[in-house]
Amino acid sequence: MEQHSLYVIGGADDEQIMIVQDLVGENCRLTCTVRGEIHHVEAPDYFSALQRIRKRALEPKGLIPFCYGASLKVWPSAMSRDMGKGLKAYKIETGAQATELVGIFEEGPDIIPASVAMQEEFSREWIESLRKLIR
Repeated sequence: MEQHSLYVIGGADDEQIMIVQDLVGENCRLTCTVRGEIHHVEAPDYFSALQRIRKRALEPKGLIPFCYGASLKVWPSAMSRDMGKGLKAYKIETGAQATELVGIFEEGPDIIPASVAMQEEFSREWIESLRKLIR
C-alpha cells in the first residue's frame, strides 16, 4: 500500500487529495479522499483506476490532480500497463515516438492538466500521427 498526496487544479489554493494505491487480488485499487468524501475504484491497472477516480470523483467537482497521470501529453503503453501495473506512462508528442517514462503520481514542470476525455483524444491523435510517419 502506498499513499500519494496530490495538489488539484480547480480547487481552493493549495487544495490536495489523498490517493492510496493497493492490490486486491489481480486488481489495482485506488482509494481517493477528496473534500471529506472517500471513493474506491478497481481496475486492471493503476492508470485506468486513476482515470475512473478522475471521472467519478474529481471531474464532477471541477478538479484535476496535478500529476503526470492527468497530464495531456502522457499515456501508458500496453507493456507498462501489463508489466508495471500502469504506474508509469510515456510523455508523448505528436509525430514522435515516446521515449521518456514518468510515474503517474509524480509531478513536474511540464504537466498540462487535462480532463480524461482531452487526454484520451490527444493519445488518439498521437497514435494517428505515428501511423502517418510509417506510411
